[in-house]
Amino acid sequence: MPNSPVSPTKSPRALCAIVPPFLLSRIATLDDPRFERAAHAARRSLTDIGHDHLDHGRHEHTLPPRSLRPDQTAVARGTISRAISDAQTGEILPGVLVRSEGEPETGDVSVSEAYDGLGHTFALFWEVFERDSIDDRSSPLEATVHFGRDYDNAFWDGSRMVFGDGDGEIFTGFTRSLSVIGHELAHGVTEFTAGLVYRGQSGALNEHVSDVFGALVEQYAWGQTAGEASWLVGEGIFTDEVEGNALRSLRAPGTAYDDDVLGKDPQPAHWDDFIVTQEDNGGVHLNSGIPNRAFWSAADTLGGFAWERAGQIWFDTLTNGSLTPRSDFSEFAAATIAAAVARFGDGSEEQRAVEAGWALVGVVPTTN
Repeated sequence: MPNSPVSPTKSPRALCAIVPPFLLSRIATLDDPRFERAAHAARRSLTDIGHDHLDHGRHEHTLPPRSLRPDQTAVARGTISRAISDAQTGEILPGVLVRSEGEPETGDVSVSEAYDGLGHTFALFWEVFERDSIDDRSSPLEATVHFGRDYDNAFWDGSRMVFGDGDGEIFTGFTRSLSVIGHELAHGVTEFTAGLVYRGQSGALNEHVSDVFGALVEQYAWGQTAGEASWLVGEGIFTDEVEGNALRSLRAPGTAYDDDVLGKDPQPAHWDDFIVTQEDNGGVHLNSGIPNRAFWSAADTLGGFAWERAGQIWFDTLTNGSLTPRSDFSEFAAATIAAAVARFGDGSEEQRAVEAGWALVGVVPTTN
């Protein structure tokens, strides 16, 4: 166990939510009695996303992760500690603690799904990458379920995961998707490593990293190869009223949904289609589709289990100090290629697969 605590990389902290504001905005303007509850819920959810920082009245934060506490207690590396709280449809965090590590199921499906999802995420990072929780210092994994009434989102708030139950008309409960849980916890890993600023290209990379590890958490838990995996993020959170599979597709950005109510998935899959906007923190949920497809391509080319080679390269890139908080796509591409060379060798199959992935999406790596 390391002796000294660490602090996360200093960068502006934003509420990192799985459902992007452009999608909620569309739902919020619906004038259809079938989706009256959904429209109201979307407007409420947008209120939270609109805040750039987390000290906005309704949130009372729990203690920081164990690694940041002065009374840090030594535990064996790789020892998971989970805590699930219930907001009971309120919006005060953390809520009422209902299940701690090792305790039996409560009978609440959302509590069980959150507890298990935290476990699967911890397992990927520890068993594959030897990272001990999000900060590599044994921090507890904490989550709150049943946040808000009909709340249409799940988010990472800098210390815990928070899940809404959805409106029941468009969105179901957000604990249902393991990729969502992995995605949100990966924001915590990024905060403690590269600290990618949540705006513009660095923000899109922040979202991209979470999509990658969200997909890998699901694949690792289910024992899926790159060829067997769906490469979807948020599969299962739409009701049957929606014509769509998920929020995003790494394999084919822009195809996750195509619905009369929600519209068509707007993610670009190539640099030529990069979206310049001031909304969504500069398009972080939109432009992440470009590096997402690059990663999928590398993983698909290499085959087998994606976490073994492509995932390892991306993890190395995130943690080896080669990125800055404001790294752009070209710098990130160059860093992944360098990480592939460092781990697998110059001219290796892995290096070629990563280079081909970035070429596929039109991102030119920065050269020294």
